[in-house]
Amino acid sequence: MKLIYIVEDHETIRDGVVQYLSLSGYDARGFKCISDERKAIDSEKPDLLIQDVMLPDGDGFQYVKELKESYPSLPVIFLTARIEESDRILGFELGADDYIVKPFSPKELVLRIQALFRRLEGASDGKEDVMVFSSGDDVMKISKGAHEIRINDHLVVLTAAEWRIVLYLAENAPILISRAHILEDCFDYSFDSYERVVDTHIKNIRMKLKPGTWIETVRGYGYRFSGKRV
Repeated sequence: MKLIYIVEDHETIRDGVVQYLSLSGYDARGFKCISDERKAIDSEKPDLLIQDVMLPDGDGFQYVKELKESYPSLPVIFLTARIEESDRILGFELGADDYIVKPFSPKELVLRIQALFRRLEGASDGKEDVMVFSSGDDVMKISKGAHEIRINDHLVVLTAAEWRIVLYLAENAPILISRAHILEDCFDYSFDSYERVVDTHIKNIRMKLKPGTWIETVRGYGYRFSGKRV
């Protein structure tokens, strides 16, 4: 059973989400503030964090930014009343897997959670579990089952969103992939205004994949994985 944490200071919303997710087959646990959730996550890591932004003991964006340093692969959905496009983009740039604005439908929330888990689980359902690529003298090994990327036997730590992007580009190499397709296939989004979120993810990925040149930019269109299949 998937374990989901919900951090929401509004009691009615929090209890409603916990109840709805429990009825949908999840182990859902609610917290009214960041400090309570942080104590819980340090003892038991959830499969998903649903995070409000405006909380009495801190800012949810800043908290997730700090949390990702310790748990980079933890999937996160922001659930918030902040509707500005800049807030949505910031949420995705911080590594969020989804961003849901209040008021919301509990049914829609469950559907998005199910879609997120399908994407995460689908990343390891292919026929080939390990892919190996080279870039100059450097070698990258992608293990789908273990959700691991190693370069020259060094483990590369990626967020869940970064992992999906790298895997998607590598599986489709050497095909050129547009930003729009990356959004649709990795995040289930097709909004043009979010395309710069892809650029931010790619920038962060490149910093983590050094040494080697692994992702090529085609200006005005998108990206392709440039490592050579071994």
